[in-house]
Amino acid sequence: MFTGIIKEIGIVRSVVSTSNGMEIGIECPDTLKESSIGDSIAINGVCLTVKAIKEGIGFFDVSTETIKMTTTQYLKTGQKVNVEPAMRLDSRLGGHLVSGHVEDIGRILTKQKIGNSEKITISAGEKIMQYVVKKGSIAIDGISLTVVDVEGQAFSVVIIPHTSQMTTLGFKNAGDLVNLEPDMIAKYVFHYFMKYANQGTKSNSFLETLQKGGYI
Repeated sequence: MFTGIIKEIGIVRSVVSTSNGMEIGIECPDTLKESSIGDSIAINGVCLTVKAIKEGIGFFDVSTETIKMTTTQYLKTGQKVNVEPAMRLDSRLGGHLVSGHVEDIGRILTKQKIGNSEKITISAGEKIMQYVVKKGSIAIDGISLTVVDVEGQAFSVVIIPHTSQMTTLGFKNAGDLVNLEPDMIAKYVFHYFMKYANQGTKSNSFLETLQKGGYI
């Protein structure tokens, strides 16, 4: 489990194809100082397991399914990536609950300067958009952000200078691809709502309760 608060920007040092997918080497010395083999670390929002550590570089296996579903398929040597170690149960939850299980890939449509901040608009498929709500949370390349607007098959977020400096979103541009993970709580609420909504009269009391509470 992660929080979406990036620890450091790492650098891809190796990308090697394997029979089961690929192995990547990420230079992220600050994170690895407190990590051991077997630990979970999110790379651009993708939860991966440390298989080896050597001279400040962590090595991770990436399965074919993960490659297919995330931007790891486009990683190249020298590329910068967001790095976050798994959260501790005794630490503060600075962002929101992030599982590291990326649902889909989005594309940056525009970046617009608003004072010292930047408004970023991202297109996404229905798989993501069904969970996206204004003022809700979403993880973009592993970064916990708040949705500002939702319009059609796109949504926007605003990043402050600190986020721009401390994450890869600061130098990404229109056309670039990003990993997307919708809010975990939104997914569960949506799942159970649809489950009860499809049960006809049996769902009436449940739906009435939600309506009275102002949730729907």
